[in-house]
Amino acid sequence: MPITRDNLKLILQARLSGARRIAVLGVGSDLRSDDAAGMLVARMLDERLSGAIPDGSFAVFFGGTAPENITGEIKKFAPTHLIIIDALDAGGSPGDIKLISPDEIGGASFGTHGLPLKMVTDYLSNFLKCEMIIIGIHPKAIAFGSGVSAEVESSAKTVSDLIVKIMADL
Repeated sequence: MPITRDNLKLILQARLSGARRIAVLGVGSDLRSDDAAGMLVARMLDERLSGAIPDGSFAVFFGGTAPENITGEIKKFAPTHLIIIDALDAGGSPGDIKLISPDEIGGASFGTHGLPLKMVTDYLSNFLKCEMIIIGIHPKAIAFGSGVSAEVESSAKTVSDLIVKIMADL
């Protein structure tokens, strides 16, 4: 079942309560239309929050199709909370937003990555011992060469806006 904007805000506020260092990891392929959902949110957050939070308590990481390549940077940042955003085909409608736990990743179909996202989350969990929040945005299409759909772009903006608002309140 997709999550509403209000529910997402309440859940994120609760899960980010007490956060000292928040990292966002955008995952996906910019070349495969809606598979770029996670990267789109990451770019929006980077544009709006980088430099706006001067104490180093927030960082955006661009994982692309090989998020395993930046796990060292994420470990060095040492977040208390890690938000991973990716396209997620969970049998919903285009643009549906879903929160899942790291344990649910094996049954969900995420975009096109070098290593399965489950391996990346398991690896990071072993080192970071942080709160991990995974947000999936249901794609309309993941074909090469076409742009992001209006539904996914709208959902990416919703996720970005909510994270920005929550960061302002922390």
